[in-house]
Amino acid sequence: MAERDALVAACDRLLAAEGFKDYTVNGLQVEGRGEVRRVLSGVTASQELLDEAVAWQADLVLVHHGYFWKNEPVAITGMKRRRLQTLLAHDISLLAYHLPLDAHAELGNNAELGRRLGFAVTGCADGELGEGLLWLGTPPGGLDASGLANHVSERLGREALLVEAPGKGAIERVAWCTGGAQDMITAAWEAGADAFISGEISERTTHLARELGIHFLCAGHHATERDGVRALGEWLADEFAVEHRFVDIDNPA
Repeated sequence: MAERDALVAACDRLLAAEGFKDYTVNGLQVEGRGEVRRVLSGVTASQELLDEAVAWQADLVLVHHGYFWKNEPVAITGMKRRRLQTLLAHDISLLAYHLPLDAHAELGNNAELGRRLGFAVTGCADGELGEGLLWLGTPPGGLDASGLANHVSERLGREALLVEAPGKGAIERVAWCTGGAQDMITAAWEAGADAFISGEISERTTHLARELGIHFLCAGHHATERDGVRALGEWLADEFAVEHRFVDIDNPA
């Protein structure tokens, strides 16, 4: 059992949450009971995840995608009302970390994706490790574009969409940023990457990849961001002797 506020403060410090200019509120978004025995984690604070938290009698829900995004409607109606009502009626806290969880050097989404894919991390193109969001590394040797796509698909359990740049051979340097970071492709190319991996693709991404001469792999927003929040939940379990359970709500996007 842990005190909620001590647990939240530890996460804030670990992830250096105050140092990020983000699109949402990082940290405690909904305040529940003061003592925490069970932490349920998942990628997004959907109604399905909240219902699972109620059924499991969780005290705190930990997510990467929480609420209160910039420019979203502020009225507490419809879906937003139902979600908040579920948390408040059952005295469950909601703890969410967006960019701080993407960036963390050990537990973050990019760190965990690189580890899962077997990349040797060489640094970040947009800051120091733990601060930057565009990661750089070297993949397993001898992979061309199709080989890398097969490797990513196998490791993530989801078929990656490949936009292949013409005239490229073996991939020596790869860049990645989880989630909806497809527009970082130009920065990845400027950093000298042969391939860039992210979670989503836009219409413009295909043309950028072909014309810049950098392979692009769309590996799924959800699939690329499952591991960070799970790792953070496991860290909390070790640090505070709380029970932790990660729930993977299927999402093809």
